[in-house]
Amino acid sequence: MSKREETNIRRITMDMACNIAGSILYAAGIYTFAGNAGFAPGGVSGLALIMDYLWGLPVGTVTLLLNIPLVLISYRAVGRRLLVKSAVTMVISSVFLDLVFPLFPMYSGDRLIASVCSGAFLGAGMALFYMRGSSSGGIDFLAFTIKKKKPHMTIGVITMLIDLVVILLGWPVFGDVDAVLYGVIATFVSTIVIDRILYGAGAAKLAVIITDRGKEMAEEISARAGRGVTSLRAVGAYTRKDREVLLCVCTKAEASLVKAAVQEADDKAFFMFVETGEVFGEGFRRNEQ
Repeated sequence: MSKREETNIRRITMDMACNIAGSILYAAGIYTFAGNAGFAPGGVSGLALIMDYLWGLPVGTVTLLLNIPLVLISYRAVGRRLLVKSAVTMVISSVFLDLVFPLFPMYSGDRLIASVCSGAFLGAGMALFYMRGSSSGGIDFLAFTIKKKKPHMTIGVITMLIDLVVILLGWPVFGDVDAVLYGVIATFVSTIVIDRILYGAGAAKLAVIITDRGKEMAEEISARAGRGVTSLRAVGAYTRKDREVLLCVCTKAEASLVKAAVQEADDKAFFMFVETGEVFGEGFRRNEQ
């Protein structure tokens, strides 16, 4: 077997494993925690939950049917590869929603706990889909479409904004404003979980330092935090003086060490810390699929 074939088998295996694990988490969030709590957590599955409440329609099957027009709308922007992978994900999720999880009891406790757990499970499930270049369909396709046009927005925030429309539908359907509040909580929690899993695992701090003592400061940072530093030449726009701009990427735990090193080497230095979503390279995550 060639190396390429081994890579393809490994990739397909990981895709399927994440599909199954993500579908279990996703179905738990929808069926187990939201199904009996009287709120819609948003998205196509939220609409399916509303239809299940009104007419007793199966959530997984309705989710698949509602996805069809959204797939047609998003085809050009999303592309064939994502649609094919997402189709597999949607089928697996629907099987768990309609055939597997109905064999187990729903959560019937406090609605607040149900909304938090629903959001956490949904977010974890969708994050697993996203990590493998797939999605749970429907609203996710629209989220990816908007993400391409507005790359500065995270997928979690885009999804939350779209979900608010579905959540508001829960007010007249379930008959109380609490349905909206719990739906918002579930969506907020899922947004946090998605962003933390997708971006938080590789998150770090970028230190940007402007100083006259670049060499000494780089040595001090290396000694205290064990991090490398990149030096750039710059000129002050007002003073026209030559300065050095140092860039240092570090973990959040190392940020205080970098700060101490900067203050020790040059107490007049101007510096700032910038949040980074993901960092790949030496000392951080490897850049691989």
